[in-house]
Amino acid sequence: MRLIGRTAAAVVLAAGCLAATACAPGTASPASDKAADDRTGTLQVWLYNEAGNAAKEAVIAKAVTDFQASHQGVTVNVSYIDTDASARAAKMKGAFNDPNSAPDLVEFGNTDLPGYVAAGGLADITTELDTWQDKGDLDPAIAKTAVVDGKTYGLPWWVGVRALYYRTDLFTEAGLTPPTSYAELVAANQKIHAAHPDTFGIAVGGKYTFAALPFVWDAGGDIATKDGAAFKAAINSPASQAGIKRYTDLFGADGCPAQQCADLTGGKTVDLFAAGKSAMAVLLNSNRGKVDAGAVKGKYGVVPLPGEKPGSIAPAFAGGNNLGVMKAAKHRTLAVEFAELLASPAYQEQMYDAMGNLPTLKSVSGKVAAKDAFLKPFTDTIAAGTRFVPLDQAWAQIDAQAVIPTMLQQVVTGKADVAKASGDAAAQVSSAFAAH
Repeated sequence: MRLIGRTAAAVVLAAGCLAATACAPGTASPASDKAADDRTGTLQVWLYNEAGNAAKEAVIAKAVTDFQASHQGVTVNVSYIDTDASARAAKMKGAFNDPNSAPDLVEFGNTDLPGYVAAGGLADITTELDTWQDKGDLDPAIAKTAVVDGKTYGLPWWVGVRALYYRTDLFTEAGLTPPTSYAELVAANQKIHAAHPDTFGIAVGGKYTFAALPFVWDAGGDIATKDGAAFKAAINSPASQAGIKRYTDLFGADGCPAQQCADLTGGKTVDLFAAGKSAMAVLLNSNRGKVDAGAVKGKYGVVPLPGEKPGSIAPAFAGGNNLGVMKAAKHRTLAVEFAELLASPAYQEQMYDAMGNLPTLKSVSGKVAAKDAFLKPFTDTIAAGTRFVPLDQAWAQIDAQAVIPTMLQQVVTGKADVAKASGDAAAQVSSAFAAH
């Protein structure tokens, strides 16, 4: 999944930044966010080169034509950069150090934001976005993923969330309807696995952080909470422990045996579900293609991941990509305007049609869900409220050290109870924040 790569890139970049000013903009960079703002010339744009990129390039080419037609004397030069974590981190570090090599506008993963801001590479565009005509249509929770310390450093372009994929054939055979509460999820997990011992009731992973966090958030817990200007570890709070228990209780002989599931990652749960080895799995909207290419094509449905309360939806992690203006940009206003065009309703819809990326604008989410019923569980999940990891440099360290997966694995393998494992995790979380 691309989010894993983004986090790895942030770790590589953050490591470089720890060495004095290795990632700070060079001495030739503008003295402030608004030091350079040419309104003509060549606007340099870096976007990700993704799987199936030809479809993305076709949409961007149309946007470039539209933008150049409305901006006389302006040429837009779009470069597609490698999404490999180390290659991308090296390219961004080079841009931060050498303003002359930096683009005006860049696409980046939203989990990379704190590291890029700490490196001094991104411009604060709060003022410009305050007057963006589509600002009111932007989902509020998703908008927060571009904000650090009250300042906006990016425009959320697309988002990806998870929901519950389930086998319609196995549910029908068992006389079950899709679960609408945690209790029904547990019952379905156990009943189907009992009838089909070779099939997991639900594929859950000890290394699948973003499947576990919705259970923590639904219980009222979190990885960390803001205490004034600083973050404080909260993964060991009573609410967080309740959520951890709900997730880890899904492991076991009556559902997803620990010896087989403790090491499962998000990618492996996709493989298991697609191969027909699991009755349920918490997967992304973008996993649809791989599932349809597997043994369960035509034999599955999707519903929002239920919370503990009947009829509720557990909060999902809002991963995705933002568009940011570089602090060293020579065409700041043009960069903001091109970002606003790409993130406009018309182009968000076109990007969905081309790449399957979920829109960040509420009106467009409604339109694409009306066109494709498959999307409704995901747009309903977004509408119910999404959550995010701590927007702090420390997240890169927490993720790189596998703090959450280690905690989960300690519990599901019986090496520690929830209180001990979450306490150890909280100590590591606190240490990461103290280091930054």
